[in-house]
Amino acid sequence: MTRRVVIAGLGDTGVLSAVKLAKHADVVGISAKPGLVSGQELGWRLADPDHWARHNWIPFHRFRGLDRIRTVHGTLTDVDLTARTVTVTRADGSTTPVAYDALVIATGVTNGFWRRPTLQATTEIDAELRAPHVQLAAARSVIVVGGGAAAVSSAAHIAARWPQIRVDLFFPGERALAGHHPRTWERVRSRLVEAGVGLHPGHRADLPEGFTGDALTAGTVQWSTGQPDASADLVLWAIGRVRPNTGWLPAELLDEHGFVRVTPQLQVPGHPEVFAIGDVAATDPLRSSARNRADGLLAHNVRAWFAGKPLRSYRPPARRWGSVLGIQPDGLEVFAPNGRAFRFPAWTFERVLMPWIVRWGIYRGIRDARPAESRR
Repeated sequence: MTRRVVIAGLGDTGVLSAVKLAKHADVVGISAKPGLVSGQELGWRLADPDHWARHNWIPFHRFRGLDRIRTVHGTLTDVDLTARTVTVTRADGSTTPVAYDALVIATGVTNGFWRRPTLQATTEIDAELRAPHVQLAAARSVIVVGGGAAAVSSAAHIAARWPQIRVDLFFPGERALAGHHPRTWERVRSRLVEAGVGLHPGHRADLPEGFTGDALTAGTVQWSTGQPDASADLVLWAIGRVRPNTGWLPAELLDEHGFVRVTPQLQVPGHPEVFAIGDVAATDPLRSSARNRADGLLAHNVRAWFAGKPLRSYRPPARRWGSVLGIQPDGLEVFAPNGRAFRFPAWTFERVLMPWIVRWGIYRGIRDARPAESRR
């Protein structure tokens, strides 16, 4: 008997999980977008949205690994854990129930203006990608607030793309990238200084209650740490105030912060037929299953649960790792958990890394864009 797996959310982790499960189950993927719109590489997206989109905004029909699955374009609005159905609300307001034997929750988080669960069509996504780039191009000064990879990469890319813009990065700790090894920050810090980015440690923004930084703003930033106010034409808020996209789920599945509670096997306690993965899953303080290829383990565990076989446990790393600044003119640096950097020369990015390692090795084949999609 063929079992049905519903994957709620087809972002980076949801797509990878669907690809892994497509040959082993009847898979239905539910997405608010008509394709993968990655939440990664914010700096690259801001500085060069067209190039970013070629690799990170990909309609579902181009994924060879998704040929076997059915996608439903809509917003998840409810789940019935007893009947094992989810409810999807479409753009016209109609609702569709979708039954499952196993449910994979991969709805991710809302973070700033670049990661939102809004139901969108292709034209809306294209416009949303372009708008911040146009705003930045017209600015003379930019403040980036935040100490994570999104803030750091944004500061670096803005400074490289528009050398005439004064770029300042304000972060609350003694160093940025607190979740990474100190060696990583030392290397990235030198790159930021070379790019002319002003670095301002020990600055924590004084924000009104409920402020999430969901748009570029203009004006003055005040600091709860006592420093003088800072002003710029534009302020980019990358302050890490993520909100899990779990409003459609009952409270019994969630922890005190709204993330989905999971066992080491990525199952929801009390509901072994429900799994969660990615930024929405409370696996560890860093919620690291989104960045550590846990999609393979999840696919194995779903299949093992169907077959009554033992499941494997997810073991999160102690530190963040991977690319921080993304593609640069001189190549791509990837940092190991110990802070050591591995460099890929610039020429390998389009000839080796993206076509062979990412498109075939990770995603198992992505077709070239059709002529109608070349506008991006």
